Amino acid sequence: MTNRERMLAIMDGRSPDRIPWIPRLRIWHRANVMQGTLPKRFQGMSLREIEQGLGMGTPAREGRVFEKEQRGDVEITSRREGQSVISTYRTPAGTVWTRDQTSEELERVGVRGLEVEHMIKGPDDYAAVEYLETHTQYVPTYDAYLSYEAETGDDGYPLVATGDCPFHHFLQKLAGYQAGYYHLFDYPDKVEHLLRTMEEVERERLWPLVAEAPARLIGHGSHFDSSMTPPPLFCRYITPYYQDFSALLHARGKKLCLHADNDSRLILDHIRDAGYDMAETFTTAPQVTCTLEEARRAWGTAVIIWGGVPSVILEDAYGDEEFEAYMHNVFRTIAPGDAFMLGVADNVMPNARLDRLERITEMVEEWGYYPIDPGNIG
Repeated sequence: MTNRERMLAIMDGRSPDRIPWIPRLRIWHRANVMQGTLPKRFQGMSLREIEQGLGMGTPAREGRVFEKEQRGDVEITSRREGQSVISTYRTPAGTVWTRDQTSEELERVGVRGLEVEHMIKGPDDYAAVEYLETHTQYVPTYDAYLSYEAETGDDGYPLVATGDCPFHHFLQKLAGYQAGYYHLFDYPDKVEHLLRTMEEVERERLWPLVAEAPARLIGHGSHFDSSMTPPPLFCRYITPYYQDFSALLHARGKKLCLHADNDSRLILDHIRDAGYDMAETFTTAPQVTCTLEEARRAWGTAVIIWGGVPSVILEDAYGDEEFEAYMHNVFRTIAPGDAFMLGVADNVMPNARLDRLERITEMVEEWGYYPIDPGNIG
């Protein structure tokens, strides 16, 4: 089977010939190219050619089924201040602005900076943000997606990012977690009104477009965390939204995927009950408290895990024996191999050791064929 065929088989609840090995190599590749440290045998090769040379599939995360357009009477300007970019949004309902911060170290390895000041800073900012939300339009780009899927070919199957639920988008992007929770307590009416407005816009304009799109693997939602989106708030603000959205997707043969690069230990059941079919870049101990074993017990084969290799074990901070033992346990835990795709959570980072990536490819070839037999490992 090809990696595309393996992914589609797993999405359809069937068994592949072996587990797919599809990590995110882009950051490692970009950093080593920019620093002139790419191994000689890979110089002059594209990222896809390197993935193929290492026996990996491609994560195919660049496909899109729509573009967002900001409409209405909005003026958007940006200016640079040192290592910050300040973006200003002027609307008839007020003006809001954001600040993105980078550093020399991040720029040296091609990693984007972080938004350190968000649009919503106080109660007077809600009207402008609501204006921006209600004047956002989604324009389908189905032909571009189909071209991207064809370009991906047998190396994988596109995972299409389509946004986040209103509550988490508010917390993560519009206000920031700390201010967002203060506002939820101090200005509950403003927060709730904004969340209702955002959801109405998405249900009316975004959901039908995604439902009719030619893509089958739909990413929506990211970084849900046991601490920052704990069970009570997950149940109130996140579960109902995704239960409805997932039902719409499932009726059209699509799968709903979460970008699960956080500690999911306390919300495993909630992710399943919300209707998620896959957790991509699923992150496990030692980077977080959640273990692969806990996730398999909670989800069984109801939620496909794409991950299982914490990026830290690919670096020198983790000893060779520890690395080997960790990977042996991964293969024993996932046996016989249903509902699992091997990947690195979140990314293969710039300091990852190439020999360990190659060792995982060897393990997949040696132990990864279905059904995986724990007795043959190690």
